[in-house]
Amino acid sequence: MPMRKRRTRGARLTYGTLVSAATAALFATLVTPAGARPEPVSSFPRESRPVHSYADAVRESVWVDTGLDGDGDGRADRVAVDIVRPREPAAAGRKVPVIMDASPYYSCCGRGNEGQKKTYDADGNPVQLPLFYDNYFVPRGYAFVAVDLAGTNRSDGCDDVGGRSDVQSAKAVVDWLNGRARGYTSRTGGTPARATAWSTGNVGMIGKSWDGTIANGVAATGVEGLKTIVPIAAISSWYDYFHSQGAPLYDANPSWLSEYVNSPEAQGRCGAVQDRVTAGTPYSGDWTPAWTERDYVKDAGKVRASVFVVHGQQDLNVRAGQFGRWWDALAAHGVERKIWLSQTGHVDPFDFRRADWVRTLHRWFDHYLLGYDNGVDREPVADVERAPDVWATDRQWPARAATTTTLRPAPGPASGPGVLGRAAAAPGSTATFTDDPHLGELDWAARIDGATPEKAGFVTRPLSRDLRISGSSKVTVTAAPTTSTAHLSAVLVDLGPDTIRDYAADGEGITTLTDRTCWGASTPGDSACFKETAARTADVAYTVVSRGWADLGTWADPRRERPLTPGRAYTLTLDLAPTDHVVPAGHRLALIVGGTDKDLLDPPSTTPALTLDLARTWAKLPLVGGAGAFDRATTGAAPAVPPLTAAPSPSGPVPPAAVTGPRLPGPGAVAGPGAVAGPGGAR
Repeated sequence: MPMRKRRTRGARLTYGTLVSAATAALFATLVTPAGARPEPVSSFPRESRPVHSYADAVRESVWVDTGLDGDGDGRADRVAVDIVRPREPAAAGRKVPVIMDASPYYSCCGRGNEGQKKTYDADGNPVQLPLFYDNYFVPRGYAFVAVDLAGTNRSDGCDDVGGRSDVQSAKAVVDWLNGRARGYTSRTGGTPARATAWSTGNVGMIGKSWDGTIANGVAATGVEGLKTIVPIAAISSWYDYFHSQGAPLYDANPSWLSEYVNSPEAQGRCGAVQDRVTAGTPYSGDWTPAWTERDYVKDAGKVRASVFVVHGQQDLNVRAGQFGRWWDALAAHGVERKIWLSQTGHVDPFDFRRADWVRTLHRWFDHYLLGYDNGVDREPVADVERAPDVWATDRQWPARAATTTTLRPAPGPASGPGVLGRAAAAPGSTATFTDDPHLGELDWAARIDGATPEKAGFVTRPLSRDLRISGSSKVTVTAAPTTSTAHLSAVLVDLGPDTIRDYAADGEGITTLTDRTCWGASTPGDSACFKETAARTADVAYTVVSRGWADLGTWADPRRERPLTPGRAYTLTLDLAPTDHVVPAGHRLALIVGGTDKDLLDPPSTTPALTLDLARTWAKLPLVGGAGAFDRATTGAAPAVPPLTAAPSPSGPVPPAAVTGPRLPGPGAVAGPGAVAGPGGAR
């Protein structure tokens, strides 16, 4: 289905403006990067062209008043805003739209696959702004604005890990670009700086990880002038970054994040803010007002901007549930949206689908910020990576034909896994496992055909035809623990040989090459040329399709953990991450229920055994074609496939490299853990 339009967005150009732009485009020289497909120039503009000088662009810094005093020094905080904009439009009295990336990483950690940081000349004016956005879009008639969140780099205040200060840092800049906030030419001086002479007020926010998270947060304020956001591997609820239904995800402690990204100066003045973050976000997983403040999903109804979501289905840093809840909430409110789902981990599309990404992003901004009717809003909503570098499209997402289908576990042979099908288990049927925090989902999948004590596994027969899962699944478990605390994990696994992006290795599905390609104009201090990448693949015997975790103590209230009574049965529904995956004919689909998912979930304080009541346990899966498709796929002859032991799992049955050690949502280079001095994670 084409994206629904709720309201008109983007500047609508006059006939005279269209003719002028089209005439300029006819005389422009467009250098198309290798692999990109240029659009022909028509009598009316469908694509902005690089007609402005990047070398002569205006480069300036402004400090915008946020209206907050986060550091408690008695003065309103000012955030640093570094700007690159074409000189020619302003000289001719014309205004340009703005592409903005608000980030805490510009000084501490760098951005992009090559870890670029901001650099300045002797007068403090920006020389290099990371990534290609300024190089590519400024010559095409856009301004690029790079905002230092409060407490980071050259900004006042304190970072508060997705809270009011973070969001207001960027929202105030959108207001300033529209003439509603105050800006100054220096951090402490009183000389005003105004954007209304050169800014149309149309803003598009973009960014990966924490940067994209801020785009989500600002959009959720409903701020006027924000026309579109492009959140890449972004958080929509900070609670769900650190907890999953009460269970603490690995190293569930947000307090160190602000200290990590704060400037050295801010670290000395922001201890009180960090203490408040710590006090407001308890390790127990109980929901608090601090989590409400950092939940953008609840305010999806305020979003005026269109939303272009990009996420890796195997992202174990900012897990896929983050985009799923946001996507569903936006859909419920009729927000225009588009989505790309890759097989990678925490990776930017510039590094897994570069030429198509630049072209698509270009058309997206042209439509929503310049008002060009280039058809991007009428194209299929979803692009999904089916195999490394093999993409499919869908008119809507989840797929229109996806229907919730209930599958049920039942006992199987004593020496092997249970059975997964549509028939309910007989009353009294049980399966028992003991939490083993030394093992995780890859271990469970590798041992699926054995009756091992650390998990309960259930499998279909080999499929006679492909079976597609599209959307979010839920697994309802009725379990009796032997101790007062217990954690649960539920995992869907595609059992069968395949070649996938090796999300568990360094790079999380990509390899960085030595050759460079150029995407825009360069200056001596800011190159538009970046190292190429290629898919890093692995031959596997099984693929984890989706996963979810919960604390059984939240069975009665998802926002508060309660002690369990040993021996009593509790019923809990686990939300699994959204996915779009085709289980090929000849493969089997498995549901695995376990305890601690090693290096993804922190273990409980005890080591319980849990007994599942199989008659009161089931999975609800969004299957394309519904129950009929499942029935057809589980009858008839299945094609032969190599034995399960023919190939290893990604990097062996060990935790993915992207999640070993403390995680940070997006600071380090795409080179595995520890790529920067400090906590690991991928940019």
